[in-house]
Amino acid sequence: MALKLGAEDKKKVAIAGVLGIAVLFLVIRTLLQVFGGGTPPPPLPPTIVRTSTAPGSSPAQSQQAITGPEAPRAPDLASNSMMGLDPTLHPEWMAAAESLKYEGTGRNIFSMSSAPVKIEAPKAPIRPNAAHAVQVAQGPPPPPPIDLKFFGYEMHAGGARKIFLLHGDDVFIASVGDVVDHRYKIISIAPFSIQVEDIPYNNTQTLPLIQN
Repeated sequence: MALKLGAEDKKKVAIAGVLGIAVLFLVIRTLLQVFGGGTPPPPLPPTIVRTSTAPGSSPAQSQQAITGPEAPRAPDLASNSMMGLDPTLHPEWMAAAESLKYEGTGRNIFSMSSAPVKIEAPKAPIRPNAAHAVQVAQGPPPPPPIDLKFFGYEMHAGGARKIFLLHGDDVFIASVGDVVDHRYKIISIAPFSIQVEDIPYNNTQTLPLIQN
């Protein structure tokens, strides 16, 4: 029994000695850091805890939880500029914007040193007024040409001449004073031409001799 108690006392003395040495080491180290000007240990980095975003979670639940001295502040949704926009339509503002008219000065907008172009004022209207337009007098239309062709003649006794006239596919033989096709009157006959009167139009024309 005495032997067992002596062994336990030695074990406790050994543990107490080890603890005493550790405490003494810590005390000496602390004194050296305080009075010896030692460099303090670097601060621990900030702890960053990231949380995954679950489907359907709110922005407040899905934002990252960051702690430490350098942790940024979470965005304030109430201070967002989109929250201050007014979605109401203002027709008076739209009408004022539509009524604005651009009045340019003629300057080249792509050149900083260009001067405005001087445009001369028109000296006369581009198009004359219809009320002052010159009225062209329009008379009756000219008579149509006589549609006869003089292509020959023959001499008879006493110097009388008969001429041959062609009107389309019809051939007429006439003398001075005859009326051809109920419309054309033979006025005179010359060796190389004849004068024919268009009775409805009272128009006399000279028809030359046509060589076959």
